[in-house]
Amino acid sequence: MKTKLLRIILALVLLGAIAFVIAQRDQFNAVVLQQWVNQAGAAGPIIFMLIYAIGTVLFLPGSVITLAGGALFGPVLGTFYNLTGATIGATLAFLIARYLAADQVEQKAAGRLQAIKAGVEHEGWRFVAFVRLMPLFPFNLLNYALGLTRIKLSHYIIASYICMLPGGFAYTYLGYAGREAVTGSEGLIQKGLIALALLAAAGFIPRLISQLRNGPMQSVTDLKQQLDSHSDLLLLDVRTAGDFNDEQGHIAQAVNIPVEELAGRLGEISDAMHKPVYLVCRTDRRSAKAAQILAANGFSQVHVVRGGMTDWNKQQFPVK
Repeated sequence: MKTKLLRIILALVLLGAIAFVIAQRDQFNAVVLQQWVNQAGAAGPIIFMLIYAIGTVLFLPGSVITLAGGALFGPVLGTFYNLTGATIGATLAFLIARYLAADQVEQKAAGRLQAIKAGVEHEGWRFVAFVRLMPLFPFNLLNYALGLTRIKLSHYIIASYICMLPGGFAYTYLGYAGREAVTGSEGLIQKGLIALALLAAAGFIPRLISQLRNGPMQSVTDLKQQLDSHSDLLLLDVRTAGDFNDEQGHIAQAVNIPVEELAGRLGEISDAMHKPVYLVCRTDRRSAKAAQILAANGFSQVHVVRGGMTDWNKQQFPVK
């Protein structure tokens, strides 16, 4: 009873602190942060990392702090301080969620929520790496959400620190380049181009990771061989119901869930979370979008069938 009461009190204090910080967030900016750090003198880097950690727990905008870190400490030390502060804050949020609510979620999770939770826990550090490299969800909220799973703390910390590095360095360098622009330092154009290149590279990494995570695209011949061998898989046709039954036909073993409805109907296919999932549409554009949805919800073996039903019919494979 005392433990439950303590958790309720801590939760209320946390919610109150978050609400206060969100209400006052307009007062928090890079100039204010720089003043606090400068006033701390030699302890400035420690103060900065503490502010980043507390800000992460209380939903302060991390982009502002990251850019300020680059402006204050340069691209190298700034990246180190930014990543360290962000990881400490992410770990605190993770532990708070685990202490406050993980047991209740474990007991009450059911259906789709339980399936997603099981999928995340099955992938462990790989899922953490994926969401850090491919930020599909708000960073601060994600820290709490992952604390409700049974992912190992050590895996969470290591994967977070390493996989936040590309984006962290890009935004830190951008902050550094902004400071150089304000002070009129030499080589401004070069530094600006480097900042843009780093941002472009950071933006490309999620696409690459998504492709690697989803596995290589499969040909219709590969799919036919899998079906003929009676492999335990899910064949998901993500066309509309009208297209599913049009002149192209559909594969007999296919389950039809249009990509527009997929996010809301994941519970229907939750038992296939750890099975190979093959996605087909008319070609493969809708399938690629469906693959991102499935990967973000814990499906670990997702394959897009290249050419979809168009190539399937060219090979004169049977349809219904």
